[in-house]
Amino acid sequence: VNVKETGKILMVDYSDIEALKITEINAERFLHDGGLDSTQRYFLTAANARGKVAVVDTKESKLVAVVETEGQTPHPGRGANIIHPTFGPVWATSHLGDDTVALIGTDPEGHPEHAWKMVQQIYGLGGGSLFVKTHPN
Repeated sequence: VNVKETGKILMVDYSDIEALKITEINAERFLHDGGLDSTQRYFLTAANARGKVAVVDTKESKLVAVVETEGQTPHPGRGANIIHPTFGPVWATSHLGDDTVALIGTDPEGHPEHAWKMVQQIYGLGGGSLFVKTHPN
C-alpha cells in the first residue's frame, strides 16, 4: 500500500486474516503508481513528483533501491517488463510532460551490474504519456 505523501509503503501480510502483519517501509515521497518486475518479487513504484522509482523486495519487505529516471514525471501505470538484448530483464516507465521512457534493470542475479539502475533512456514521439505497455509480438 503506497501512503503517497508520506513516502511510506505498507507491506500487508494477509496469511493470517485475523492477525494482519504490517511492515512500514520508508521509500520516497509522493508515491503514485507502479507494478511488479517479471519475477513478481520486486515492486517498482513511481515517486513521480521527485523523478524517481522506488524498488521494494516483496519477499524481504524492504527497500532495495531508489532510481533516478531522468524524466520529468515518471508515470508507469503498472510499468512494462521486457527482455533487453544487452541489459537483460528491464522494467519500463514513461513520463508525463516529456517524451522519454526509462528502462530500469531488474535482474540482480543474472545481470547484477545493471540491477536497480536506469540502463537506457528511449525517446518517443509526442510530449509524454500516461502508461507504457508491451505486446507479445
